[in-house]
Amino acid sequence: MNIILHEPEIPANTGNIGRTCMATGAGLHLIEPLGFRLSEKELRRAGMDYWHDINVSTYENFAAFKSKNPHAKIWMATTKARSVYTDVKYSPDDFVMFGKESAGIPEEILVDYQATCVRIPMLPESRSLNLANSVAIVIYEALRQNGFADMKMAGELKRLSW
Repeated sequence: MNIILHEPEIPANTGNIGRTCMATGAGLHLIEPLGFRLSEKELRRAGMDYWHDINVSTYENFAAFKSKNPHAKIWMATTKARSVYTDVKYSPDDFVMFGKESAGIPEEILVDYQATCVRIPMLPESRSLNLANSVAIVIYEALRQNGFADMKMAGELKRLSW
């Protein structure tokens, strides 16, 4: 799986998303402009000591991303979608794109992806969820659909036994 963040603004969100990508084996694709520098301490703090293990790619804009990933199947996570994120079938190499915290994915991009737009259900009075939470919700559904391939499925106690 791959996560695309279109113009993320908050370093702590991107750091948390990076940590989720590391834990799930997902690639992280950042489309500029970013609202922070990749060297910011808030980004590293949220990503903990995992940031150097995350597969991060950056792109000047969405056109540059498409040029370097011409065959990418992209799901667009947006509050404007008609389909629910659990009602579609994700493949292991798919990309899921999320927009910036203040505005989401631009409608100029969404109009070309109507068939692959998905939403997370919320109460009508809610505008949106936190970006890092939204990424976690969708990526774990995609991984569940694909049998959590290559993931550790059982945990163990450190001091005692089950």
